[in-house]
Amino acid sequence: MKKLRIAVLFGGCSSEYSVSLKSAHAVLTHLDKTRYAPLPVGITPEGDWLLYSGSLDALLNDSWRQNAACCEPCLLSPSRSRRALRTLGRAPAEYPVDAIFPVLHGQNGEDGRVQGLVELAGIPLIGCGTLASALAMDKHRAHQIAGLAGVPCPRGRVFGPDASPKELTAAARDLGWPVFVKPVRAGSSYGVSRAGSPEELTSAAALARQYDRDILLEEAAPGFEVGCAVLGKEVLTLGLVDEIELAGDFYDYAEKYSPAASKIHLPARLSGRDTERVLAAGAAIYRALGCSGFARVDLFFTPEGKILFNEVNTIPGFTAHSRYPNMMKAAGLSFPALLDKLIGQEVQI
Repeated sequence: MKKLRIAVLFGGCSSEYSVSLKSAHAVLTHLDKTRYAPLPVGITPEGDWLLYSGSLDALLNDSWRQNAACCEPCLLSPSRSRRALRTLGRAPAEYPVDAIFPVLHGQNGEDGRVQGLVELAGIPLIGCGTLASALAMDKHRAHQIAGLAGVPCPRGRVFGPDASPKELTAAARDLGWPVFVKPVRAGSSYGVSRAGSPEELTSAAALARQYDRDILLEEAAPGFEVGCAVLGKEVLTLGLVDEIELAGDFYDYAEKYSPAASKIHLPARLSGRDTERVLAAGAAIYRALGCSGFARVDLFFTPEGKILFNEVNTIPGFTAHSRYPNMMKAAGLSFPALLDKLIGQEVQI
Protein backbone atom coordinates (compact mmCIF):
# COMPACT_ATOMS: atom_id res chain seq x y z
CA MET A 1 0.00 0.00 0.00
CA LYS A 2 1.35 3.39 -1.00
CA LYS A 3 2.09 5.53 2.01
CA LEU A 4 0.65 9.03 2.06
CA ARG A 5 3.30 11.72 2.22
CA ILE A 6 2.16 14.21 4.85
CA ALA A 7 4.15 17.42 5.29
CA VAL A 8 3.92 18.44 8.95
CA LEU A 9 4.78 22.11 9.44
CA PHE A 10 6.11 23.20 12.83
CA GLY A 11 7.77 26.15 14.54
CA GLY A 12 6.94 29.40 12.77
CA CYS A 13 7.44 33.17 13.12
CA SER A 14 5.28 33.39 16.22
CA SER A 15 5.48 33.88 19.95
CA GLU A 16 4.01 30.37 20.12
CA TYR A 17 6.99 28.80 18.36
CA SER A 18 7.96 26.62 21.34
CA VAL A 19 4.40 25.37 21.81
CA SER A 20 4.30 24.32 18.17
CA LEU A 21 7.45 22.21 18.61
CA LYS A 22 5.81 20.20 21.38
CA SER A 23 2.56 19.76 19.44
CA ALA A 24 4.41 18.69 16.28
CA HIS A 25 6.50 16.19 18.23
CA ALA A 26 3.33 14.54 19.48
CA VAL A 27 1.75 14.48 16.02
CA LEU A 28 4.85 13.11 14.30
CA THR A 29 5.44 10.40 16.89
CA HIS A 30 1.80 9.25 16.81
CA LEU A 31 1.38 9.08 13.03
CA ASP A 32 0.98 5.49 11.84
CA LYS A 33 4.22 4.86 9.92
CA THR A 34 2.60 1.95 8.06
CA ARG A 35 0.20 4.45 6.45
CA TYR A 36 2.12 7.69 6.29
CA ALA A 37 5.53 8.95 5.23
CA PRO A 38 5.78 12.20 7.20
CA LEU A 39 7.89 15.08 5.97
CA PRO A 40 8.80 17.25 8.99
CA VAL A 41 9.19 20.85 7.82
CA GLY A 42 10.46 23.26 10.43
CA ILE A 43 9.95 27.00 10.07
CA THR A 44 12.49 28.95 12.08
CA PRO A 45 11.59 32.10 14.04
CA GLU A 46 13.32 34.01 11.21
CA GLY A 47 11.00 32.43 8.64
CA ASP A 48 13.33 29.91 6.98
CA TRP A 49 11.76 26.64 5.85
CA LEU A 50 13.86 23.54 6.56
CA LEU A 51 13.11 19.93 5.64
CA TYR A 52 14.19 18.11 8.80
CA SER A 53 15.51 14.53 8.83
CA GLY A 54 16.92 14.22 12.35
CA SER A 55 15.65 12.87 15.66
CA LEU A 56 12.17 14.03 16.54
CA ASP A 57 13.16 14.35 20.20
CA ALA A 58 15.31 17.32 19.20
CA LEU A 59 12.09 19.28 18.72
CA LEU A 60 11.38 19.14 22.44
CA ASN A 61 14.38 21.29 23.39
CA ASP A 62 14.58 23.25 20.11
CA SER A 63 17.95 21.73 19.19
CA TRP A 64 16.64 20.40 15.86
CA ARG A 65 17.87 23.36 13.80
CA GLN A 66 21.39 23.21 15.26
CA ASN A 67 22.20 20.11 13.20
CA ALA A 68 22.81 21.53 9.73
CA ALA A 69 23.26 18.06 8.25
CA CYS A 70 19.61 17.29 9.07
CA CYS A 71 18.17 20.59 7.86
CA GLU A 72 17.78 21.23 4.15
CA PRO A 73 16.35 24.56 2.95
CA CYS A 74 13.09 24.02 1.13
CA LEU A 75 10.02 25.78 -0.19
CA LEU A 76 6.48 24.90 -1.09
CA SER A 77 5.93 25.13 -4.80
CA PRO A 78 2.90 27.32 -5.62
CA SER A 79 2.49 25.44 -8.90
CA ARG A 80 -0.71 23.38 -8.77
CA SER A 81 0.65 20.96 -11.35
CA ARG A 82 3.50 19.95 -9.03
CA ARG A 83 2.01 19.84 -5.50
CA ALA A 84 5.43 19.38 -4.00
CA LEU A 85 8.08 20.53 -1.58
CA ARG A 86 11.32 21.51 -3.30
CA THR A 87 14.69 21.46 -1.58
CA LEU A 88 17.26 24.13 -2.35
CA GLY A 89 20.55 22.47 -1.44
CA ARG A 90 23.42 21.40 -3.65
CA ALA A 91 21.35 18.53 -5.01
CA PRO A 92 17.82 19.98 -5.32
CA ALA A 93 15.03 17.46 -5.04
CA GLU A 94 11.27 17.50 -5.27
CA TYR A 95 8.95 15.69 -2.86
CA PRO A 96 5.35 15.27 -4.01
CA VAL A 97 3.00 15.92 -1.09
CA ASP A 98 -0.42 14.31 -0.55
CA ALA A 99 -1.48 16.71 2.23
CA ILE A 100 -0.08 19.41 4.49
CA PHE A 101 -0.73 19.48 8.23
CA PRO A 102 0.19 22.87 9.72
CA VAL A 103 0.91 22.21 13.40
CA LEU A 104 1.53 25.91 13.92
CA HIS A 105 0.10 28.15 16.60
CA GLY A 106 -0.51 31.88 16.64
CA GLN A 107 0.39 34.51 14.08
CA ASN A 108 1.89 33.51 10.74
CA GLY A 109 0.69 29.94 11.20
CA GLU A 110 -2.84 29.81 12.55
CA ASP A 111 -4.15 33.06 11.13
CA GLY A 112 -4.70 32.12 7.47
CA ARG A 113 -1.31 33.06 6.02
CA VAL A 114 0.07 29.53 5.70
CA GLN A 115 -3.38 28.20 4.86
CA GLY A 116 -3.57 30.61 1.92
CA LEU A 117 -0.22 29.39 0.61
CA VAL A 118 -1.30 25.75 0.83
CA GLU A 119 -4.62 26.44 -0.85
CA LEU A 120 -2.88 28.43 -3.59
CA ALA A 121 -0.66 25.41 -4.25
CA GLY A 122 -3.74 23.20 -4.53
CA ILE A 123 -2.54 20.76 -1.88
CA PRO A 124 -5.10 19.21 0.52
CA LEU A 125 -4.97 21.11 3.82
CA ILE A 126 -5.58 19.40 7.14
CA GLY A 127 -7.55 21.84 9.25
CA CYS A 128 -9.39 25.10 8.76
CA GLY A 129 -8.97 27.10 5.57
CA THR A 130 -7.79 30.64 5.01
CA LEU A 131 -10.96 32.58 5.83
CA ALA A 132 -11.96 30.62 8.94
CA SER A 133 -8.39 30.77 10.27
CA ALA A 134 -8.17 34.53 9.80
CA LEU A 135 -11.58 35.18 11.35
CA ALA A 136 -10.98 32.92 14.34
CA MET A 137 -7.63 34.58 15.09
CA ASP A 138 -9.30 37.99 15.23
CA LYS A 139 -11.13 37.98 18.57
CA HIS A 140 -13.21 41.06 17.75
CA ARG A 141 -14.55 39.82 14.43
CA ALA A 142 -15.05 36.30 15.75
CA HIS A 143 -17.17 37.75 18.55
CA GLN A 144 -19.27 39.70 16.08
CA ILE A 145 -19.94 36.59 13.98
CA ALA A 146 -20.71 34.48 17.05
CA GLY A 147 -23.26 37.08 18.13
CA LEU A 148 -24.95 36.88 14.73
CA ALA A 149 -25.04 33.09 15.17
CA GLY A 150 -26.96 33.53 18.42
CA VAL A 151 -24.15 33.01 20.93
CA PRO A 152 -23.50 36.14 23.06
CA CYS A 153 -20.05 37.31 24.13
CA PRO A 154 -18.68 39.31 27.04
CA ARG A 155 -18.92 43.05 26.45
CA GLY A 156 -15.77 44.56 25.04
CA ARG A 157 -14.14 47.47 23.24
CA VAL A 158 -11.37 47.43 20.62
CA PHE A 159 -8.69 50.12 20.48
CA GLY A 160 -6.00 50.86 17.93
CA PRO A 161 -2.42 51.93 18.69
CA ASP A 162 -3.33 55.62 19.08
CA ALA A 163 -5.81 55.19 21.94
CA SER A 164 -4.95 57.32 24.96
CA PRO A 165 -4.83 56.10 28.57
CA LYS A 166 -7.82 58.33 29.23
CA GLU A 167 -9.89 56.57 26.55
CA LEU A 168 -8.88 53.15 27.86
CA THR A 169 -9.74 54.07 31.44
CA ALA A 170 -13.14 55.45 30.42
CA ALA A 171 -13.92 52.21 28.58
CA ALA A 172 -12.79 50.10 31.53
CA ARG A 173 -15.04 52.03 33.90
CA ASP A 174 -17.95 51.52 31.52
CA LEU A 175 -17.27 47.78 31.31
CA GLY A 176 -16.64 47.53 35.07
CA TRP A 177 -13.39 46.78 36.87
CA PRO A 178 -11.62 44.44 36.59
CA VAL A 179 -11.23 44.09 32.83
CA PHE A 180 -9.19 41.74 30.72
CA VAL A 181 -6.81 43.26 28.21
CA LYS A 182 -5.98 41.12 25.19
CA PRO A 183 -4.19 41.42 21.86
CA VAL A 184 -6.90 41.17 19.21
CA ARG A 185 -4.85 38.63 17.23
CA ALA A 186 -2.73 36.27 19.34
CA GLY A 187 -3.04 32.87 21.00
CA SER A 188 -1.98 30.81 24.03
CA SER A 189 -2.97 33.79 26.21
CA TYR A 190 0.20 35.66 25.24
CA GLY A 191 -0.18 39.33 26.13
CA VAL A 192 -3.38 38.76 28.12
CA SER A 193 -3.65 40.26 31.59
CA ARG A 194 -6.21 41.37 34.15
CA ALA A 195 -6.41 45.02 35.15
CA GLY A 196 -8.18 46.29 38.24
CA SER A 197 -7.07 49.94 38.18
CA PRO A 198 -5.96 52.64 35.71
CA GLU A 199 -2.32 51.96 36.62
CA GLU A 200 -2.64 48.24 35.91
CA LEU A 201 -4.54 49.05 32.73
CA THR A 202 -1.65 51.09 31.34
CA SER A 203 0.86 48.28 31.83
CA ALA A 204 -1.63 45.67 30.58
CA ALA A 205 -2.21 47.65 27.38
CA ALA A 206 1.54 47.98 26.81
CA LEU A 207 1.95 44.22 27.24
CA ALA A 208 -0.89 43.41 24.85
CA ARG A 209 0.55 45.74 22.20
CA GLN A 210 3.75 43.72 22.18
CA TYR A 211 1.73 41.05 20.37
CA ASP A 212 -0.69 43.06 18.23
CA ARG A 213 -1.29 46.69 17.30
CA ASP A 214 -4.97 46.43 18.29
CA ILE A 215 -6.12 45.51 21.78
CA LEU A 216 -9.40 44.35 23.25
CA LEU A 217 -10.75 45.45 26.62
CA GLU A 218 -13.26 42.89 27.83
CA GLU A 219 -15.44 42.60 30.90
CA ALA A 220 -14.62 39.77 33.28
CA ALA A 221 -17.07 36.96 32.63
CA PRO A 222 -18.32 35.28 35.81
CA GLY A 223 -18.33 31.52 36.16
CA PHE A 224 -15.87 29.16 34.53
CA GLU A 225 -14.54 28.23 31.10
CA VAL A 226 -15.62 25.15 29.16
CA GLY A 227 -14.32 23.76 25.89
CA CYS A 228 -15.94 22.07 22.93
CA ALA A 229 -13.79 19.96 20.60
CA VAL A 230 -15.18 19.82 17.06
CA LEU A 231 -14.08 17.69 14.13
CA GLY A 232 -15.52 17.47 10.63
CA LYS A 233 -17.05 19.30 7.70
CA GLU A 234 -20.72 18.77 6.93
CA VAL A 235 -21.13 16.07 9.59
CA LEU A 236 -19.54 17.02 12.91
CA THR A 237 -17.97 14.85 15.59
CA LEU A 238 -17.99 16.45 19.04
CA GLY A 239 -15.68 15.52 21.87
CA LEU A 240 -16.59 15.51 25.54
CA VAL A 241 -16.96 18.97 27.05
CA ASP A 242 -14.23 19.86 29.52
CA GLU A 243 -14.10 22.44 32.30
CA ILE A 244 -11.21 24.51 33.60
CA GLU A 245 -10.88 24.97 37.34
CA LEU A 246 -8.45 27.84 37.71
CA ALA A 247 -5.59 28.08 40.17
CA GLY A 248 -5.17 31.81 39.43
CA ASP A 249 -7.19 34.72 38.09
CA PHE A 250 -7.44 33.43 34.53
CA TYR A 251 -6.25 30.73 32.17
CA ASP A 252 -2.92 32.29 31.18
CA TYR A 253 0.10 30.75 29.43
CA ALA A 254 1.49 29.21 32.65
CA GLU A 255 -1.88 27.65 33.46
CA LYS A 256 -2.23 26.21 29.95
CA TYR A 257 1.18 24.59 29.68
CA SER A 258 1.94 23.55 33.26
CA PRO A 259 -0.02 20.39 34.08
CA ALA A 260 0.23 21.11 37.80
CA ALA A 261 -1.36 24.56 37.56
CA SER A 262 -5.03 24.48 36.67
CA LYS A 263 -7.32 21.49 36.98
CA ILE A 264 -9.19 20.17 33.97
CA HIS A 265 -12.44 18.33 34.62
CA LEU A 266 -13.31 15.92 31.82
CA PRO A 267 -16.20 15.64 31.44
CA ALA A 268 -17.24 19.07 32.69
CA ARG A 269 -19.30 19.24 35.87
CA LEU A 270 -22.47 20.15 33.98
CA SER A 271 -25.89 18.59 33.76
CA GLY A 272 -26.73 16.61 30.64
CA ARG A 273 -28.96 19.42 29.42
CA ASP A 274 -26.29 22.08 29.93
CA THR A 275 -23.69 19.89 28.24
CA GLU A 276 -25.94 19.66 25.19
CA ARG A 277 -26.32 23.45 25.19
CA VAL A 278 -22.54 23.91 25.24
CA LEU A 279 -22.10 21.44 22.39
CA ALA A 280 -24.80 23.18 20.36
CA ALA A 281 -23.18 26.58 20.92
CA GLY A 282 -19.76 25.22 19.96
CA ALA A 283 -21.10 23.65 16.76
CA ALA A 284 -22.99 26.84 15.85
CA ILE A 285 -19.86 28.98 16.18
CA TYR A 286 -17.76 26.42 14.28
CA ARG A 287 -20.19 26.56 11.37
CA ALA A 288 -20.68 30.34 11.51
CA LEU A 289 -16.94 30.97 11.18
CA GLY A 290 -16.71 28.47 8.32
CA CYS A 291 -14.42 26.10 10.20
CA SER A 292 -13.52 22.81 8.57
CA GLY A 293 -11.38 19.91 9.70
CA PHE A 294 -11.06 20.60 13.41
CA ALA A 295 -11.08 23.33 16.04
CA ARG A 296 -11.66 23.91 19.75
CA VAL A 297 -14.35 26.36 20.75
CA ASP A 298 -13.89 27.94 24.19
CA LEU A 299 -16.88 29.34 26.09
CA PHE A 300 -17.79 30.71 29.50
CA PHE A 301 -20.55 29.16 31.59
CA THR A 302 -21.93 31.72 34.06
CA PRO A 303 -23.49 31.02 37.48
CA GLU A 304 -26.89 31.79 35.93
CA GLY A 305 -26.33 29.14 33.27
CA LYS A 306 -25.65 31.58 30.46
CA ILE A 307 -23.20 30.53 27.74
CA LEU A 308 -20.79 33.20 26.46
CA PHE A 309 -18.37 32.80 23.57
CA ASN A 310 -14.67 33.28 24.35
CA GLU A 311 -12.59 32.23 21.33
CA VAL A 312 -11.90 29.55 18.72
CA ASN A 313 -8.56 27.79 18.35
CA THR A 314 -8.31 26.51 14.78
CA ILE A 315 -5.06 24.68 15.58
CA PRO A 316 -5.42 23.79 19.25
CA GLY A 317 -2.55 22.30 21.20
CA PHE A 318 -1.61 18.69 20.46
CA THR A 319 0.79 18.09 23.35
CA ALA A 320 0.50 15.14 25.70
CA HIS A 321 -1.74 17.08 28.09
CA SER A 322 -3.54 19.26 25.54
CA ARG A 323 -7.26 19.61 25.85
CA TYR A 324 -8.39 18.86 22.29
CA PRO A 325 -6.85 15.37 21.95
CA ASN A 326 -8.01 14.50 25.47
CA MET A 327 -11.59 15.59 24.77
CA MET A 328 -11.61 13.44 21.63
CA LYS A 329 -9.98 10.54 23.45
CA ALA A 330 -12.73 10.69 26.07
CA ALA A 331 -15.23 10.48 23.20
CA GLY A 332 -13.56 7.31 21.91
CA LEU A 333 -10.87 8.56 19.51
CA SER A 334 -7.30 7.66 20.46
CA PHE A 335 -4.52 9.98 19.32
CA PRO A 336 -3.56 7.83 16.26
CA ALA A 337 -7.23 7.34 15.37
CA LEU A 338 -7.80 11.10 15.66
CA LEU A 339 -4.92 11.77 13.27
CA ASP A 340 -6.30 9.18 10.85
CA LYS A 341 -9.67 10.89 10.91
CA LEU A 342 -8.18 14.35 10.39
CA ILE A 343 -6.13 13.19 7.41
CA GLY A 344 -8.93 11.01 6.05
CA GLN A 345 -11.18 14.05 5.72
CA GLU A 346 -8.83 15.43 3.06
CA VAL A 347 -7.24 12.41 1.34
CA GLN A 348 -8.23 8.80 1.00
CA ILE A 349 -6.24 6.62 3.36
